[in-house]
Order: sequence, then C-alpha cells, then structure tokens
Amino acid sequence: MTFGKCYRLCFWYFFISVIDAIHHGPAMIPLDSQEGIQHPITFTSTWQILGPFQIGTREATWGSDPLEFFGGFRNLQYDEETHYRSSIGTNGTVKWALFESKSTKSNSSGSDVSLSVTFPKVDWTFLQSVYGWAALQYQAWARGEITVTADEPQTVLLYTDYILEYWIDDNHYFGGDFYGFRKAPLVIRLQPGSHRIDIRLVRDVRSMGGVGTPEINVELALRLVSGSLELAKDGILIADVVDGRLASPLASVVVRNTGGEDVTILGVEAMNDSVSASTIDPGFVVSAGQTRPVIFTVSLHEAHSSSVEIAIRYERTGGVGGISFLTVSQALTRRSIYSPHKITHLHPNFIVSYAILRPPWRNATCHPGKNSSLPVLLQLHGAGLEADDDLVAHALDPIPDLCAWVLFPAGVTPWSGDDWHSWGFADVEHAVHFIPSWIEAVDWQGPGVNLNRWLISGHSNGGQGTWYALTHRPSNVIAAAPVSGYTSIQKYVPYEFWQPIDPRRSAILSGSLNSYRHEMLIDNCRGIPILQQHGRADDNVPTYHSRFLSQLLLQANVSSQYYELRDEGHWFDGVMTTTHLREFYQEQVANNVEIDDNLQTFSLVVATPGDMGPKGGIRVTQLEIPGQYGRIDVIFNATSGAYALKTSNVMSFEIHYRFLRSSSVVVDDREMRSQLPDGNSPLIDHGQISLQRALDGVWEVHDVMNPGVIHRSGRQLGSLDAILRVLGHFTIRHQSAETFEIALQVSRNLFQYFSADSAIINSSLTGDYGTGNIITIGIGEHLHPSAHSRFPIEVTASSLLIRDCEGSEKVYEGEDGLSAIFLRPLNDERLELVIWGVDKRSLQLAARLVPMLTGVGQPDFVVMRRSCLWKGAEGAVAMGFFDHSWNVSKSSLIG
Repeated sequence: MTFGKCYRLCFWYFFISVIDAIHHGPAMIPLDSQEGIQHPITFTSTWQILGPFQIGTREATWGSDPLEFFGGFRNLQYDEETHYRSSIGTNGTVKWALFESKSTKSNSSGSDVSLSVTFPKVDWTFLQSVYGWAALQYQAWARGEITVTADEPQTVLLYTDYILEYWIDDNHYFGGDFYGFRKAPLVIRLQPGSHRIDIRLVRDVRSMGGVGTPEINVELALRLVSGSLELAKDGILIADVVDGRLASPLASVVVRNTGGEDVTILGVEAMNDSVSASTIDPGFVVSAGQTRPVIFTVSLHEAHSSSVEIAIRYERTGGVGGISFLTVSQALTRRSIYSPHKITHLHPNFIVSYAILRPPWRNATCHPGKNSSLPVLLQLHGAGLEADDDLVAHALDPIPDLCAWVLFPAGVTPWSGDDWHSWGFADVEHAVHFIPSWIEAVDWQGPGVNLNRWLISGHSNGGQGTWYALTHRPSNVIAAAPVSGYTSIQKYVPYEFWQPIDPRRSAILSGSLNSYRHEMLIDNCRGIPILQQHGRADDNVPTYHSRFLSQLLLQANVSSQYYELRDEGHWFDGVMTTTHLREFYQEQVANNVEIDDNLQTFSLVVATPGDMGPKGGIRVTQLEIPGQYGRIDVIFNATSGAYALKTSNVMSFEIHYRFLRSSSVVVDDREMRSQLPDGNSPLIDHGQISLQRALDGVWEVHDVMNPGVIHRSGRQLGSLDAILRVLGHFTIRHQSAETFEIALQVSRNLFQYFSADSAIINSSLTGDYGTGNIITIGIGEHLHPSAHSRFPIEVTASSLLIRDCEGSEKVYEGEDGLSAIFLRPLNDERLELVIWGVDKRSLQLAARLVPMLTGVGQPDFVVMRRSCLWKGAEGAVAMGFFDHSWNVSKSSLIG
C-alpha cells in the first residue's frame, strides 16, 4: 500500500487522529494563531509559484530541473510577464503566480504553513489518457519568507513534510522529508529579519496518489528549541511485558543535538529501583545538529513494574558546563504471551528495531513441546503503516490456531526502509533470528521454531516485499501469498517524462535496478506454492500487476492460484484472512515438504549475488558482467541420475555437497564429477563446493575467496545501495567545516529515510571506525586514500582519472562542477562510499546520489558535471559498474 494513497483512500481519518499524534508527538499539534500578537518567528502566507514542469518517476534525485539552465529558481525574480518553456504547460509555457497558503499559524513556540498547489489550466485528464499515472507527476517551485521578529537569533527545527529539496537564503538542502516522517528535521540558527525560503515541489504518484486532482500538498513547520540535547521523539522504544517478563531487553531513545557543540553520551541509568538499565555503547558523540539513537538494555526486577524511567548522562565538547542529564520515561504495555506483542531486536546497523510476534496458540493442534519445529508466518505491512498499528498487528486475529510463529516485521520504517529490499529485508531476517532469544527470555515451553521455513505474505508494498522474498530467498520460502502487490517499482508508475537520455546511460541505470524487477526473476519461484489475491476494484495498485505475474508464473511452470475479488478495492476488513487465504495458511504450515530436496529440474536467475540466497543447493557468488542478469539452469536425468548445469553470465557459484551423490555432474558440457572433492576435502565449506570459471572458460574447483580488498564479494556486490548492507553504524568522515555540512546532511537523510545511525568524524582523526561501512566526503586532492592500492578511480586537486578494464586512462578536468560518487572496498566485506567534488558546490551535486529513495538507479560509480542539474542523468560523463576484481566493467560508460 503506497503511503499517500493508503491514507487518503483507506485510513485518512485514522491517520489524522492517531498516526500524527503518535509519530509527530505533542510538539507537532497544529499551532493556534493569536490575532494582534507578534510571534518570534513566522511564515509568510503568500507564496510565489512557478511551474509546472515535467519530471519522471524518482528522477528528481538526479537534478532534472529545467530552471537550473537559467541558474536555478533561487536566481530568478518574480515577474508576472516572464514566460518559461514547459512541455506540460498550456501553449508550451508557464509563468509566475501568487498562491495563498492553505493555512498559516503561529504562536510563541513556532509557526506552521500548509500549501496546496494545483495547476488547473493543464489538461491532466488527456495527459493521463496517453501516459497513465506518469503524467500526474510534475515539479514546480514555491518561494516564501521566514520572518524572525525576535531581537536575538533563534535556533529552530525546520520540518519539511513531502519536500525533497529547498533553499534558505543562499544555503542549499537536499533530502528533506519526502514521506512526512518528521524524524530528522533541519537544525538551523536564524538571525533577526527576513529569510527567503525556496522549496522544490515534486509530485510523486506513489506517495501522493493517482486518483483525483493531481495536487501537491506540503507542510512546513518551525519549532523553537533550546540549543541543547533534546528528545527527538517522546518515549522509549521498548518491548512489551508478556506474562510478567520483558519480551526482549533491548531499548532505545532518539536524541537530537540542537546546540552548536558536539555532545558525548556518557551512559544511561535507571531512575527507579524496580528497573536497571545499561548503555551498550557509552562515549559516542552526537554532532551539532545531528539526530542519533541511544541504545541500552533494560531489566525488570519486579514483575509488576508499570513504567521505565531513565536518565541519559552527557557532556558537551571539552566538558564545558559539566555533566548534564536528559530524562525520559515510558509506560510498559502488558500482553498475554499468546497475543500479538512487541519485541525489540538489533538491525545490522546496530539500531534497535521491533517486530510484532504471536507465538503458536496453546489450543492449536500442533506437535507439542520444545522438540517440535514450526515454521514462521511472515506478514509484511504496506507503505505508510507501522507493524504495531492495529490494522497490521491484528490482521491475523481471526485465525489464532495456526501452527506457526506469526511475525509482523517493522522493516525499520513505515516504508520498510527501502520497500523491503536490502535495508528492510535485513530487518526481516534479524527479526526472525531473534525468536530463539525470545524463547529464552520468556521461558517458553511450547513448540519450537524452524528459522529456515517461512510462509510469507504481505499487502500492497508488503505484497511486493513478498515477491522479493520469493525471488531472493527461494530456499527459505515454503509458500507465499502476495496480496494486492505490485510487480516492480518500474511497472508501478512507468518511468516516462525523464529528461532525454542516451541508451547506454539508461541501460546502466536500468541495470542498477535489476534486483527489484521481480517479473525478471520469476523462474526462482518454481517449486513454491503461491496464492495471489487482488481486489478487482483496486484503484491504488491496479489488478494488472497480479494478473501479469499470474501469467508469468504459469509460463515458468510454477504452481499457483489466483483469486480476484470482484467488488473489493485495495483494502477492506479481513483482507488478509479471506476464506481461501485461511485455507492456504492452514495447508502450508502443515506441509513438511522440504522445497530444495524435491527440486531436480529448476532455474536460478540472479541480478545481484550480494542480495541473493541459494536455490536447490546452488548459489551464484559472482557474475561475469555486473549490471546484467546471470542464470543457471539445472536439468536432472532421472534415468541416469545425472545433473546437467547450463550457465549464462556466471563467473562463480557454490554447489551443495549433495550433488556428489549423483552419477554425473556436467557444467556447460564439461564433466565435473571426477574433479569434485570427496567428503573430507578442505575444499568443502559447510557442505558447499565452490566452482569458478578460469580465464580459458573452463570450470574449476577453488577455495572460497578470503574477503579482502582485491576481490569483491558478498555484501560488497551490488550498486551504490550495497552501502546499505552494513554490520555496525555508518562512519561519515569529512575534512573541514565546509564538508561537515554535507556530512550532517547525509547523516540526517540516512536517519530520516532508514532510521540509520551514523557517527560523524573529521578524517584527520585516526582510530577504530568500527565494523560498519564508511562514507568519505572530500574536496579536491584531500581525499582519504583507498584501501585498494590500484583502485581504478583517482582524484587530484582539480581532476579525476578513471582506468578502464584494459588499462587505458581517461582524465576529467575540473571545470563545470566536476564531481563523483563511487564505491571502494574495505576489509571484511565492508564498503566505503566516496562523495567527491572539486569544490563545495560540486560536492553537493554528488551527495544527491547517496541512496535514499528507492527506484532512483545508482550504479557503482557516477562522474557528473553541473549540467546534471537540468539534464538529469544525461549530464553524467561517466557511469558504470566494478567487476569481481574492482576493475571498471566493459559495460560501463566512460565518455
């Protein structure tokens, strides 16, 4: 379920009354204006608007703003007579207009303004009849003012709901808060007087809806703050108490440093005797303007404790002002052990996430005792919803007697981080693997759990996440029920209206999204029972998606059922427990068949080995040409007991030891049985044998590669979003005060969109950066050296060099805002993401491409010039992928 459409079509009143109060907190309640009273800070009520202009799906990250051809909206002055050319404007032009805000409210603590922008002169109906939902996406700019009437400078939080990009005076900010999370606002100090604010309005159908008038509704809010360490969100993220026991000990509090100096968190201590608390990582720093979670463990000494209150000890840089305390409390929620309840667990980023767990019911007719092993029924929520919303957590209440562990993962954020892909799906897997810890924590005496057997289902975006699990973890999924889900990002709202782009660039961008085209990975579903359900009246996710995938499943010889509900829309009460879904759940949790053991003839299609699991005992570990699909077809001859494997674009793969029991194993017409080691060979690692294609094309058995910096492997594989496969918090290192602003922006965006934790440090400091990935920000020649001594991208003070796979070198001189963003290897399968520019303005251009929104398309490296700001991806002068040895691949573009 998409964010805007979900709430607008299904849960609007629920959103207004509940979600806003929970997620935005008391400080976000709309302000009341008081006539005749001068407030310390206010928004203007009249705004200057210029637009609309075309924009493609998720294209804004690349720039693609036609006004940048004239120096940008910030350099244009309001003039009613001036026209600008626009492909969607009447007569091919648009001009300035004045808009009154929908509402403007102020009081002594801040100011709010709401804008509802429409362009009624555009024939949206006709455009949509030709281009579909893509035609309802557009961009424009709005200019207003912030007035500080107070005599002293004011430190404020600026919330930018549904806005991606904006300027305040001469300062540019990219990232904003496109989904209205309000988790990581800008901390800014404003001098007395007027300040111009220019906001880029970008309409996105997935978040704003495709039904009715294509409006752009945005919210801006200013809140005065004290300039010290404050709670960024009221309360503590903590598990529920089940039958007198805390379901899990992990807890966290989100803090924000609104002061001008860094703050060091010294520890956490409990404020009441019935509770104890212990900091997991004492001594970490919250930089000025940064938002970070504080993680700690909690123990209850009394079974009837009603709340937890803790104090966070901290001090400012250099110990100025001594030690201070920030207190926060949270009422404990009590649940029956058999009802859905909240558990907390660690995400790989070392942040506390949560899930809703419902263990097998005591009256369920399952095998009793701890020695039994029941599967996990995973339910993935739609976009814009939290796992603890009643609509999600109680979706399966009508079937309490399932012989399964029911788990509703949070995916970290209401958009599951990245549509249940790398970031969100890692949260799913860690939630599943936390169940044994829960069993120990509550002294569970009921049936055990099989962590490797999943029945997976989900609604809308969760339905899409179900397809992701099916195609990327086929050995874990025993059955699946995607409900009202979409095929892929590209199919949901087509990528029309992008700026012109040559086929090589578009192919590279498309290749970087290959892992999320479920329609291309459908062969991986063979052997897995699937039930699809979709409402025929769905105007949110059209039934075309399910119908199309049903057709592809048939063509791939996949066993599936398809149910289309004639009079139902996208959501209705009981959508996850219809009669056929209940029967399917019951049937599949009782099925003890091992999918992989029964597979004999099958196919495995791989886009990115880094996010792909095995199927049938085979796992691809390297592709020959990254950015293109790899494939292995396995054919079993029942008469001879022989296996024949055909590969395409595969450089190395692992094959399970069970294949040694066959009479023959032939790989690409070459008999391998005589080369495969016996059962005691050191070449067998956890039952796996690794095969690699040699330079002459012959397959050979080889040792598993040690993850270093020379060979690319595991979590390092993928496009720029591979940086999200992290074990530990991010470290963002920068050079100076000039680059600190970009470091803070990157940290803010990572927290806003992923709830990700990051430490900001100066690159001149040496020491342990932890186990996580590193983001390096540099200007000119002052860039931290690569851990790879022959890395193919090198920079100087005013140029960048790329060495292609054949050793030829291309030098890009530093004019026209040269900048770049690219991955580099670190030890232990870690990654470094480099953001580089010849100057600060160029650096801002590269920083736009740090992974944030899904579907943007960011390959392993991109070299840009300032023309990207109006040309979009066509303004990139080089882009492409790195191969298994960190060489620039042959499919890359080096202009």
